[in-house]
Amino acid sequence: MLHNYFTIAWRNIWKHKLFSLINIFGLSVGIAFTLLIAAYVWHEVSVNSDIKNADNQYIIQSKWKDPNMGYVLTALAPMPKALKEEYPTLVANYYHWDGVSSNVSKGDKHFRESLQVGDSTFIKTYGFKLLHGDPETALNDPFSAVITLQTAIKYFGKADVVGQAVTIESFTGTKHDFTITGVLDKLKKNSVTNVTDASNSNFFLPAAAAKFLGRSLDGWNNTAIVGLIELQKGVKPEVLTGPMKSLIKRNASPQIAENLTPYLVPLKTFYLNDGGGTIKKMLYTLSAIALFILLMAVINFVNICISRSSQRMKEMGIRKVLGGLRKQLIWQFLTESVLMVLIATLIALSIYALARPYFADLLATDIDGLLSFPIYFYLIPVLLALVIGLLAGIYPALVLSSLKSIDSLKGKLDRVKDNVLFRKSLIAFQFGTAAVVLICAIVISKQINLFFSKSLGYNKDYVVYAQLPRDWSKPGVQKMEDKRYRLAQLPQVSSISLSWEIMDGGNSGNLQAYKLADDPTQAFSSQLLLTDNQFATTYGLRIKAGEFFKSQYMQADSAKVVINETQLKALGYKQPKDAIGQQFNAAGMAPLTICGVVGDFVFGGMSGRIQPMTFMNVNSTPLYRYFSIRLKPGNIGSSLTALQHKWAEVLPGSPFEYAFMDDALAKMYKTELQLKKASYLATGLAIVIVLLGVLGLISLSIQKRTKEIGIRKVLGSSVKDVILLFLKDFLSTVVIAGLIACPLAYWMMSKWLNGYAYKVSLTVAPFAVAVVALIIVTSILISLQTIKAALANPVKSLRAE
Repeated sequence: MLHNYFTIAWRNIWKHKLFSLINIFGLSVGIAFTLLIAAYVWHEVSVNSDIKNADNQYIIQSKWKDPNMGYVLTALAPMPKALKEEYPTLVANYYHWDGVSSNVSKGDKHFRESLQVGDSTFIKTYGFKLLHGDPETALNDPFSAVITLQTAIKYFGKADVVGQAVTIESFTGTKHDFTITGVLDKLKKNSVTNVTDASNSNFFLPAAAAKFLGRSLDGWNNTAIVGLIELQKGVKPEVLTGPMKSLIKRNASPQIAENLTPYLVPLKTFYLNDGGGTIKKMLYTLSAIALFILLMAVINFVNICISRSSQRMKEMGIRKVLGGLRKQLIWQFLTESVLMVLIATLIALSIYALARPYFADLLATDIDGLLSFPIYFYLIPVLLALVIGLLAGIYPALVLSSLKSIDSLKGKLDRVKDNVLFRKSLIAFQFGTAAVVLICAIVISKQINLFFSKSLGYNKDYVVYAQLPRDWSKPGVQKMEDKRYRLAQLPQVSSISLSWEIMDGGNSGNLQAYKLADDPTQAFSSQLLLTDNQFATTYGLRIKAGEFFKSQYMQADSAKVVINETQLKALGYKQPKDAIGQQFNAAGMAPLTICGVVGDFVFGGMSGRIQPMTFMNVNSTPLYRYFSIRLKPGNIGSSLTALQHKWAEVLPGSPFEYAFMDDALAKMYKTELQLKKASYLATGLAIVIVLLGVLGLISLSIQKRTKEIGIRKVLGSSVKDVILLFLKDFLSTVVIAGLIACPLAYWMMSKWLNGYAYKVSLTVAPFAVAVVALIIVTSILISLQTIKAALANPVKSLRAE
């Protein structure tokens, strides 16, 4: 009997190819998109779950009363080791590290690499697998290094490179060979080797290497070291609060002890909650989008199945006359709908396999293949197919099987309520969802365009930046200024600046500024930027008064600073010219003299308002990271080639790894850009699914009303009148859906935009464009479908039976 059900179901699917294709394709697209989003969410939620003893691994975070004293991400350098040594019953293991970047070379290969200098416990604590090398001794020698598999191939062209050496440059410019003692297997994304997007380490050096690099992993006043610990089984993180406070009180300075409150964050949730939980919010948003897309596809499927079922009344009548039982008829309908969903699911899995690389590229992440998930994951599509199949088949199965045989044979459905309102409500839901997604995509796109607009307060066009070898001394800065001058002589270069900062929000620190007449309790926080005198020219900052440092630095100018307009107002000056030559205090420093005022500009993201800023000359505070280079308009490719040749001449052994300012902004707004791309994709899918549904329903409606169309034409209706008849039925539903969607979309986008200090206005335009676009596209589709029926000879339709 079951075989018979499937045979008849397959025949019906094959007989009505158009409706089957529309139904199956629409549902398969919805399922495939949902599976891709589910795989992405799974990947992001699984970050850090594969490390050894993941439930007991924690990162030490810091809460400072004075934010200028340290970072949230880092801990006091000796804290992890002290906790392990003094509280062994609470702490099972520890790892602390310092992240630096430096030039690494092998033969004629030169790259700037991210180095992680830390304890030898690194491999064993987190269970990282070595493809080559001994995990027990890999980080024992001061000049040893463990590298990733990709790095081994990058430098040596093979994986087994234990015993080979690379040359690493220190911050003073000296070089030393480091022997490769281990090659890590391919690492899954984790917060140990990749604590932030800006710190993705490829080289792991022992703590003893810190001395060569000019760094330190010790000292209770060292607040810039990442600290991690593994708790003993059963120990709660709250138990460590007392011991950490006790260690700080006994060892750190009174100022640190008074300002610092350390706390533990589970490594399993650190990635999702870092940065204000932007990743988690993104996952919730994408999950909601996927569920709505799936719901739209399911509604389409159910709607068309119900609409089509009324055409099978005669079949039901004949089956009953020939002795068919009601339960057999019910099983037939359910088998057919479940079979269609299973076919759609199989196609969805194929779409998943084909689309996965493109989707991963779209979201700039890895997405696992179909065979990479736990066994229970594969039950989800099967259960989904059964549930959707039952939803689609249960209504027609129960309704049509309940009709009397004589009514079925006569095609009388008037005794059964054809719930038009219910079906129109489903269509309205689909159009409403499509309108909401389209409006949100337009608003998100406008906001992201603002991030990259020309109203940032500086000119990012034609600006590239590249990291430099470090020599953080006054002679080192002078050496870099000489190299800057030589590079600036290129005819393709407009200007070059030496600085710690680029326009990505990563400044060197903060200072507490206050008026000369005020006391320190009235101080306000000012972002400190270390630059040379070319920074304003290179980035096109507007000089409001004074000058951006003198062209030739002199020791007497060490106290001269440039401020922005926000700081100007904070210091109580109304006009920029009033501040020139005036002084203000900064905590722990001699009074500073204002030599220039620049217009406000967006430094970093738009989530917060522009802060007070103080520019100090990099010659007086010798800390730098970048050359920012403004190229002259023209052939950018040839300009970069010329710059690369000159760089190799001026900075031999230092790789020219450049990026445009747009790339820096793209890294900063990575989550927003992912959301923008996902919203575009979701909009396209939503519109396709809606239009497939309209196509199916309008085709069924035309089939049902063939005689009506013929009678209307005989009575004098024109083609236009017939088209308007069908347009009126559908467009009223679209308009109502649009009216409901607009307030919902407004509320959603208002809430999202509230996360930014600088944002676009929510005007009528996105809402009008979305609704009108849906009306136009739907009208065209309905007209194209209806025009054929309207042009047909009415005689043929009237004598169809």
